[in-house]
Amino acid sequence: MKNTAVKDNRLGIEPVPKLLFRMAMPSVLAQLVNLLYNMVDRAFVGHIPVTGPMALAGLGIVFPITLMVAAFASLIGMSGAPRSAIAMGEGNYEKAEEILGNCTCMLVGVSVALFAFFQLLREPVLILFGASEETLPYALAYLQIYLFGSFFVMIVLGLTGFITNQGFAKTSMLATCIGALLNLALDPILIYGFQLGVEGAALATVFSQGVSALWVLKFLTGKKGFIHIRKKWFRLRWQIVVPVLALGCSPFVMNLTECVVQLTYNISIAPYGDLYVALQSILFSLIQIIWMPLGGVAQGASPIISYNYGAGRMDRVRETFRLLFMVDMVFAIGTTAVLVLFPGAVLSLFSDDAALIALGITPLRVYILGMAAMGAQSACQNTFLALGQAKISMFLACLRKLFLIWPLALLLPHLFGLGVWGLFLAEPIADFTAGITTFTVFRLRRLRLLYVPPEAAGAGTGCEEDAPAASKE
Repeated sequence: MKNTAVKDNRLGIEPVPKLLFRMAMPSVLAQLVNLLYNMVDRAFVGHIPVTGPMALAGLGIVFPITLMVAAFASLIGMSGAPRSAIAMGEGNYEKAEEILGNCTCMLVGVSVALFAFFQLLREPVLILFGASEETLPYALAYLQIYLFGSFFVMIVLGLTGFITNQGFAKTSMLATCIGALLNLALDPILIYGFQLGVEGAALATVFSQGVSALWVLKFLTGKKGFIHIRKKWFRLRWQIVVPVLALGCSPFVMNLTECVVQLTYNISIAPYGDLYVALQSILFSLIQIIWMPLGGVAQGASPIISYNYGAGRMDRVRETFRLLFMVDMVFAIGTTAVLVLFPGAVLSLFSDDAALIALGITPLRVYILGMAAMGAQSACQNTFLALGQAKISMFLACLRKLFLIWPLALLLPHLFGLGVWGLFLAEPIADFTAGITTFTVFRLRRLRLLYVPPEAAGAGTGCEEDAPAASKE
C-alpha cells in the first residue's frame, strides 16, 4: 500500500491553488461536456424543419424523468464518494472499497426499478407531466428509447466521483467527455442523416452513455487506482448504506426537487401554449450552463476538503473553501451577465423559429438573473456536503427548490394578474434568497466547520451539528 499512500497524499501536501486547479479543471470540463447531453439533443431537435418547436417541447416534457434518474444516482454516488474519500484520508482503504461496492450494488438495483416503473406507466406519466396531443408523440418516442440507457446513466453519474476522489480527475473527465462527444457526433447523423428525429436523439444518448459507462467500469474493476469494485463488497451492510443514504439526502433532494420544479413549470405553463413549453425547455438548459460548471468546481474541491478534513488538516480545508468560493462567485456573475446581455443569440442556438426567439428574449433576461447568486449557494452547499454535514446540507438543499421556487411558481401566476410572468419571476426571487441565506448560515457556522477537526466534531457519527464551536485562530 506504500505507492497508494504516496500518490493519495497529494491531496494533503500539494499547494491548494495548484491542486484545486488540477482537480477541478477536469471536473469542470467534464461538466461542460456533460452539459452537451442536455443541450445538444435540444439544439438539434429544435432545428428540425417544421416540427422543431413541438419536438423541443416534447423533450422538455421528458426532462423531469431524466432529472429523476440523476437524483437517484446522486443519492448514492455523490454521498458515497465523500464517505469514501474521508475513509481514505483516515487510511482505511478497505472501508473505502466496501463503500464503493455497496454503492455499485445500489445503483444497479435502483436503475432496474426505475426502468420497470416508467416502461409500464410512460404514457400516463407523460400526460400527467403536461404533454399535449401535439407533444405526446415526441415525448413518448424519446422516452421509450432513453429508458434502455438509464442503467448507463446511473453508472456514469453515480461512480465517476469515486474515480475523482482517488486523484484521477482526468480519467473521470474522459469518461464523460467520450460519451458527450460521441453524442455530439451521432446526433446530426441520426436525427438528420437517417431522418430519425427525436428517436435519433435518444439513440445517440443511449449509445454514448453506454460507452461512458464501460469506461468507468473498466477503470474501477481494473488494476489502476486504489479502490476497486469487488464482488465481495456487493453484500449490502446497513453500517455502510445508512450513512451513505443519510448524507446523500442532500444531493438527492436537490436533484429531485429540480425534477418537481421542472414538472411544476411544465404543467403550469402548458395552458399558455406549447411554444411556452418549448421556451421553458430552453430556459432550463440555460440554468444548467451556470449550475453544472459550478458543480464541476465543487467536485474538484470536494475530495480535497474531505481528505484533509479526515486527516485533520483544517488549514487546508479553509484555504480550499476560500478559493472555491471566489472562483464560483466570479464564474456565476460573469456567465449570468453574458446570457442577460445577448439573449437573442443564445436563443438562436436552440431554435431558428422567429416566434419562439421573439417570445423568449425578455423572459430569458428575467429568469436567468438570479443565477448570479448561485456561486455562493454552490460553494457553501457543497462544502457542507464534503464535510459530512448531513442535516444542514439537507435543509439548504430543500430551501431553494422545495421551499422557494416550487411554492412561488404555484402562487405568483395567480397574484396581481402576473400570469405566465409569475413563473418567470419565481426563479430569480428564489435564487437570490437561497444564495444569501446559504452564505449567511455558512458564515454563522464557519468556526465549527473550518476550525474543528473530525475527532472533535464527531465526523461520520451523524452528530456533526452538535460539535462544540472552536475559537478562531
